[in-house]
Amino acid sequence: MTYQTLTIQHAPRVATIVLNRPDVRNAFNETMIAEITHAFAELGSSTEVRAIVLAANGAAFCAGGDLNWMKAMADYTPEQNRADAALLATMLRTIYQCPKPVIAKVQGDCYAGGLGLVAACDIVAAVDTAQFCLSEVKIGLIPATISPYVIKAIGESAARRYFITAERFSAATGQKLGLVHEVAAAEQLDESVAVLLKALLAASPNAVTEAKRLVRAVAGQPLTAVLIADTVEEIAKIRASAEGREGVRAFLEKRKPSWLQ
Repeated sequence: MTYQTLTIQHAPRVATIVLNRPDVRNAFNETMIAEITHAFAELGSSTEVRAIVLAANGAAFCAGGDLNWMKAMADYTPEQNRADAALLATMLRTIYQCPKPVIAKVQGDCYAGGLGLVAACDIVAAVDTAQFCLSEVKIGLIPATISPYVIKAIGESAARRYFITAERFSAATGQKLGLVHEVAAAEQLDESVAVLLKALLAASPNAVTEAKRLVRAVAGQPLTAVLIADTVEEIAKIRASAEGREGVRAFLEKRKPSWLQ
């Protein structure tokens, strides 16, 4: 597929999806939403890709919704608004449920829906000068579609504050809240992402996918007999899997597992 709003960069076992509308601070419109959804679905199913990086060109990571796109929405019918919001929700869910680990490389400011993009990723590395903002209430809107991912990332208490104040907060504050995992100076951001990728690529591909799914399944669940039984079943299945058996044998035999050879 030829992309209008993205570029895709390939390296051994790693694909980088780059938001490429720097002239509008990488704000998204219906085209970018569709292309991001397609890119994650395609790369998530590729046997050649072990990890995905979401990055951006220009000074900003993502400013949220494109102004022209938002102007068009002002004249939408309720049905059109629902359909449009559903496409955004599908994009976010596709990122969140991607079977491959996803690192957001945030090189600049990240506002509104752009923060939702980041919250849907697994790991976030941000430049120390990046500013974050849930700015929707300033223009009479609410961060509804992104809220499941943002609340999971920063928690209910912080969400109550930043959803209703639209205050900007720094990468360091984002790290304290749990949204950002690594904060680096601009000249060290690439290296921070490289370190994370090295750790991901050293692990069993199947185990990484299953570990992602495990977090989604267990997070927030009450500690019941059913949940415990489910986790027992999960470890039993992974022990019996091809990569599970290979990993244990390699560990006992003091050699590299097959996925590293």
